[in-house]
Amino acid sequence: MRQKREVRNAEEKGNRERSYGAYFLCAIVFLYLFLFLFEPEKVQKSLKASGHMLVQIFPALIVIILLMALMNYFVNPKTVSKYVGKGSGITGWFLAVFSGILSHGPIYVWYPLLRDLRNQGMKSGLIAVFLYSRAIKIPLLPLMVHYFGIPFFVILTGYMIIASIAEGHIVEMIEGRFSNQM
Repeated sequence: MRQKREVRNAEEKGNRERSYGAYFLCAIVFLYLFLFLFEPEKVQKSLKASGHMLVQIFPALIVIILLMALMNYFVNPKTVSKYVGKGSGITGWFLAVFSGILSHGPIYVWYPLLRDLRNQGMKSGLIAVFLYSRAIKIPLLPLMVHYFGIPFFVILTGYMIIASIAEGHIVEMIEGRFSNQM
């Protein structure tokens, strides 16, 4: 009975999210049409810039979509729960930190993948850790060492890892309080 209710709630939430997306798209289209009546040159310039940005992020979107497809095919919710779910323990925290450090590309292309992982059982705190840990950029670390020295690099990187884990715990604590109230 409880599982059926959880499945029904998840389906309703998914339907609401899809309808919000459709409403948002319609609002943007109407806003562009309205603004086109007053400033057609600026609207065309804006659309051109948006198209240019879409071309730039398209390769990253394709990679993320492929990763999501592979994940959906090979990874089941039981596996996600094992490594980054409620019972993942310290392994989940380390996995979130180091996968965040290793991730590249624009942050917004990671959101759909993280949402899918969350829907399969990933803890919200680990998502926060992943997002926070992205601030550590491996290609830039040699520059940091060159300009600031090894002690600064070690202290700052260690602090950022500790802060990401603290942030994850804070997110879980706040989320726990909200779920208890509802």
